[in-house]
Amino acid sequence: MRHQKAGKKLGRNSSHRKAMFRNMVTSLFKYEQLETTDAKAKELRQTAEKMITLAKRGDLHARRQALTYMKDKATTHRLFDELKDRYADRQGGYVRIIKKTNRKGDGAPISVIQLLPEEEGKKKGKKKAKAGSAKPKAKKEEKTKITSSKPKVKEEKKPETTSAEPKAEKEKKTEATSSKPKAKKESKSKEKGKPDQEDDS
Repeated sequence: MRHQKAGKKLGRNSSHRKAMFRNMVTSLFKYEQLETTDAKAKELRQTAEKMITLAKRGDLHARRQALTYMKDKATTHRLFDELKDRYADRQGGYVRIIKKTNRKGDGAPISVIQLLPEEEGKKKGKKKAKAGSAKPKAKKEEKTKITSSKPKVKEEKKPETTSAEPKAEKEKKTEATSSKPKAKKESKSKEKGKPDQEDDS
């Protein structure tokens, strides 16, 4: 049974493997990226993320634990003082592996392992804030649209109805007033003409 034997041997004994990873972790935090084989990059990611977790804890004991593993004191202090703030809002996934090409000599797949830059390290926290702040803005925009559209409709309808009704009423009144005097004049002229005809007879 293969209990407590996690990780790959990578063709090395335990002391050689440990020394190699100590050097690689120190170089990764010093230059923030490293080019190596796929298998080594995947194994190195675990160690690098443990070091960042110690830096986020930030107490004296965590700093001493990191100093016992990493080879360069200046790089360790830089990790605890500067690099840890980059990942304050991020829960894991501090390192990414980008596959490159195959090595010319033996055809081994090569990858670039790198620390996430500052913008991407803080991206998750910003997304949550944006998602929360986007909803009220959309609601406010909808409310403003509704409020701005209602009075416009009323204002457009009122002048049309008010302007159309008086015109129709005025036209009817003018027709009625113009037709009545004509009828009266005609009836008066007829009445006046009748007695003249009787006198002639």
